[in-house]
Amino acid sequence: MSRRPFSLRRRLLVWLLVATAVLGTAALIDTWREARRMANALADRVLAGSALVIAERASLDDEGLIAIDIPYGALEMLSSAAQDRVFYRVDGPPGRIVTGYADLPVAMAVQGGDPVFADDWFRGAPVRVASLARAASTGIDEVPFVVTVAETTNARRELTRAILMRSALRLALMIAGAALIVWIAVTVSLRPLYRLRDEIAERSSDDLSPIGTPVPSEVRGLVGTVNSFMHRLKSALDGLRNFTGNAGHQLRTPLAVVRTQLALAARAGTLADAQAAAAKGDAAVAHAERILAQLLLLAKVDAAGGAHPRAPLDLTALARDVTADHIPEAAERGIDLGFEPVAGDDSPLAVRAEPLLLGEALRNLISNAMLHAGPAAVVTVRLKREAAQAVLEVEDNGPGIPPEARARAIGRFARGPTEGPGMGLGLPVVEEIAVLFGGTLVLDDGAGGGAGGGADGRGLIARIRLPLAL
Repeated sequence: MSRRPFSLRRRLLVWLLVATAVLGTAALIDTWREARRMANALADRVLAGSALVIAERASLDDEGLIAIDIPYGALEMLSSAAQDRVFYRVDGPPGRIVTGYADLPVAMAVQGGDPVFADDWFRGAPVRVASLARAASTGIDEVPFVVTVAETTNARRELTRAILMRSALRLALMIAGAALIVWIAVTVSLRPLYRLRDEIAERSSDDLSPIGTPVPSEVRGLVGTVNSFMHRLKSALDGLRNFTGNAGHQLRTPLAVVRTQLALAARAGTLADAQAAAAKGDAAVAHAERILAQLLLLAKVDAAGGAHPRAPLDLTALARDVTADHIPEAAERGIDLGFEPVAGDDSPLAVRAEPLLLGEALRNLISNAMLHAGPAAVVTVRLKREAAQAVLEVEDNGPGIPPEARARAIGRFARGPTEGPGMGLGLPVVEEIAVLFGGTLVLDDGAGGGAGGGADGRGLIARIRLPLAL
């Protein structure tokens, strides 16, 4: 079952609505508390004013008792559109009720202090009570009394509800407006991605050039990664094309030789003729095998075009090991193969290169030198340190290559004037590996012989220069 692809627009809207709903709920709760506090503060001020007006009308009669003429205008101050009911009560000295509702709850007021408020129930309805303690003077003594005024809380609740509903309406409009803004903003912001999609869709299958469409900074890293991948893919495809073309070009001749020799062996009249044809066919197969190995190495170099090794490589140890691997073959051919490290310097000669590829480059140079220098030749692998470069040399005292032919000898499938089973791939492979790791390959005159040509026995030096690892 395939998963439904998610939408950035929908996901942003969901997150916005959920976050706004949570924050809005918290804001509404705080608004409700604040509205309730404000409604109580406003109503309590009126309630306290009514109690003060009643207290100011208190006096003593002839018998020294509290007498109050209730100003009903003070009670009308508490009337509201919610039609709250108003109650009052005046208490004289302890145990005596002067007037009002005897069962009305009383708040614990302090004599001479501010009005005290309390929430209570009276006759089945919630009420807000305000009590004020004062004293009437006889000239000699004071008679304490308490004025209590209460009202039902309908108006307070309606005021709180009105403030809360208005706040909720504003919040709902704000959420709707924010959702609309996000919808429009996301649609506009995604237009560069739509252009990116259209550019990729309109490309041909063989167009692997970098994507140049301007994109937001958040997507720039993704586009850079895609461009890097396309560059690697292009390198891999170019390597595959080169390998296919080179293989088809180079293997055609050995395979034709094999088929020819097989046909001659089939028609041979004697066993000797058949064996000679089979030997020539086997040599052609071996030649094709060497061509294929070199082509695979070239393909590996092409594929590693974007790779940059980080770990330093000890060039001295690598050159010593590769030279030692070729000593048995050199001994069979009667060739004196030697190795010379950096003179007077035992410190590692470190370069940044891939050991397998650089080792193959050195093997190619040694094999070329032994192949073309001939029997009883001297081949020397030598290391030097020059400024910030490491120098790897393979020198032989064979016939060498004329100076005018050296540039062509480094080209693919080009062969020098020497005879032998060469393929014209050895030096090109070495040069491509050297360039891959920031180096160069140079062919120079050997140390022996005079000047003026490559046939005087002065030999050849193949020199690789690589930057030292700092």
